[in-house]
Amino acid sequence: MKDFASYTGKDEAWKKEADAVLKGCEGKSERELLRCVYARAVEGKRNGTLTNEQIDAFYAQLSPMLDGGKRKRLKELVEELKRM
Repeated sequence: MKDFASYTGKDEAWKKEADAVLKGCEGKSERELLRCVYARAVEGKRNGTLTNEQIDAFYAQLSPMLDGGKRKRLKELVEELKRM
C-alpha cells in the first residue's frame, strides 16, 4: 500500500502488503500502532492522497472489530484527521 487511496478492501496485492506491514509491527504496543497509522494518515492528508471519505470508509470497516473504548478512540482520531 503506497498510500491510503490505493486501499479498496478487496485487492489481494494490498492485503499482502498490509500483512507485511503488520508483520513489521509485531511486538509493538497498541499506542505505537496507533502512532504509526496516525503518522501515515497525516502524511496522506498533507500530500492530498487521503480524503475524508476514505477516512470514513476506513473507520466503517475497522470499527465493528473493536470494543467500545477502542472504537471511541478511533472515532476521535478520525475526527481529528478530518479537521486537517
